[in-house]
Amino acid sequence: MRHVFFLLAGFFLLGCAAVRTQRPAPVPVALAVARAEAQYAAYLRQYPDSTLHPRSTAPDGSLLRTTSRNWTSGFFAGNLWQLAALSGHQRWQRAAAAFTETLAPEQFITTTHDLGFILNDSYGQGYAQTKNPAYRAVLLQAAASLATRFNPTVGAIRSWDHHAEQWAYPVIVDNLMNLELLFNASRLSGDSSFARLARRHANTDMQHRFRADGSTYHVLNFDPATGQLRTAGTHQGFADNSCWARGQGWAIYGYTMLYRETRDPRYLATARRAADYFLLQTARIPDHIPYWDFNDPAIPEAPRDASAAAVAASGLLELSRYVPKDAPYYGAATAMLTSLCSPAYLAETGTNNFFLLKHSTGHKPINSEVDVPLVYADYYFLEALGRYQHYARLPK
Repeated sequence: MRHVFFLLAGFFLLGCAAVRTQRPAPVPVALAVARAEAQYAAYLRQYPDSTLHPRSTAPDGSLLRTTSRNWTSGFFAGNLWQLAALSGHQRWQRAAAAFTETLAPEQFITTTHDLGFILNDSYGQGYAQTKNPAYRAVLLQAAASLATRFNPTVGAIRSWDHHAEQWAYPVIVDNLMNLELLFNASRLSGDSSFARLARRHANTDMQHRFRADGSTYHVLNFDPATGQLRTAGTHQGFADNSCWARGQGWAIYGYTMLYRETRDPRYLATARRAADYFLLQTARIPDHIPYWDFNDPAIPEAPRDASAAAVAASGLLELSRYVPKDAPYYGAATAMLTSLCSPAYLAETGTNNFFLLKHSTGHKPINSEVDVPLVYADYYFLEALGRYQHYARLPK
């Protein structure tokens, strides 16, 4: 009997090893790209006006569109540029250009930190594909406008101008995403001051953004006169001491991008710190798609946030290129993308107001855009699919 026992135990251990070494099933990129082509073709037939940009679904179920001034306005153009690259069909470039060029007035705006979201994700994507010199000019002006919001005493770009009674000088985690515009501007112009400003902001952010466990605060509130941190908390998460899932995703993505641009090992370590916390939380969720806030006491009944998964997956895929092969980031990103491509999250053609992903959460504390599609969820989903395809072709 002992021989039988040890023989069975050996088979069990071999089976476990096989499970551990089994490669995950490929992400169905072709399915998702075909769905995107069908959804966006239907959208353009019904809503050809390129001065209005899709954002989400309104409370009455109708499509919510915005003008160029909204922080989300650049994502749909970016989606179309990415679809052109993913599908290989140039017709999407024409549609992308139409929705991109109506954003041009925003290059001069100095009252928002979101110029990266608006213009780098539209004009930046467009310039990468077309090298249109007019697009380059817009990106350089946008970077100059963004730079006006930098306070050298604080060492960071101011985020919001509103809620002045609550925050003297707010710097939100989302702002990391706008720094890529500054690095692009330095490359395009040869003016290194943009990149230096981005690094100053990142270094200030890195000092205060993280709790001891690797989770992030959403809002850092500084004294603009002294540069001292007054408070750290959240606005879109559950509580000041909770971790807002999309904010954690911004941190993964933002610090990975910072490492790519600078090769500063501090940024890589910070990106890994953010990623390790995110993976610790999503490993407890069967489909790995995060709840909107990791500390909401309503879990598992709390809303999910597919946008947080898309942002994190894209960031994790890039992060996986800079770490040892046995790091968990590629596998975690693949698992999230596989779930996002499933019927639970990927909308059927003609539904979901022509957005790709279902079940995102915008601003739960004020009950805004809860369990709806969000255009930026689609943007980072498409970007993650492109990165997955690209990295799969690169040498390991």
